[in-house]
Amino acid sequence: MTHRILIVEDEPSIAELIAINLSHAGYEVEKAMQTDLAISMMKDQLPSLIILDWMLPGKSGVQFAKELRSNDRTKALPILMLTAKSEESDKVLGLDSGADDYVTKPFSPKELVARVRAILRRQAPIEDTGPLTVGPLKLDPSSHRVVAVWPSIDPKPIALGPTEFRLLQFFMANPERVHSRGNLLDKVWGNEVYIEERTVDVHIKRLRAALAPYECDRYIETVRGSGYRITKTPTES
Repeated sequence: MTHRILIVEDEPSIAELIAINLSHAGYEVEKAMQTDLAISMMKDQLPSLIILDWMLPGKSGVQFAKELRSNDRTKALPILMLTAKSEESDKVLGLDSGADDYVTKPFSPKELVARVRAILRRQAPIEDTGPLTVGPLKLDPSSHRVVAVWPSIDPKPIALGPTEFRLLQFFMANPERVHSRGNLLDKVWGNEVYIEERTVDVHIKRLRAALAPYECDRYIETVRGSGYRITKTPTES
């Protein structure tokens, strides 16, 4: 299957540079100069991934990413944020808005294509683990569903983005083990990816936020100086 990439970038020269490199890499490419046009282009069919510029006319990429994440139809759509902002606080803001990865301008076209490949590769299951259960959490890789099951309460479905799903799946397949940020990058993101370890913290925060309404966030524990784990017996707060 050929992946279709939607580039939302208002600078024609940058959009064309990205489009040419992605086309040479075997992807189908569409371009939109602002978010309204991007929304119109996604009405009939969603792209495989969006490359989204931070600074756009009318509505910023950060605002648009938040809207995509709050919509049931587009909440799992992979987003690569593209921006001239390079401070760590800006990177965190971009990731917190819902982006799966972040590239700063000026950028290497080869690196950008590598990041696109990595994000799309993460859409495949980590491994065929079969259904998993840790505490009240139940995860089914085949149906891509996560539910919280508490006594005397109907199962509650939990909506997760693609990276958070893979992260939770990896944790649940390896309960009680402490995983360093580097290990998580290798196992969940893939060891060929240009991603900083700080990105792991952002996605852990996002995973916990998704689990919190169902009182499941406490099952994801931080082990100071070592990393993260999922436990069957969380410490009562």
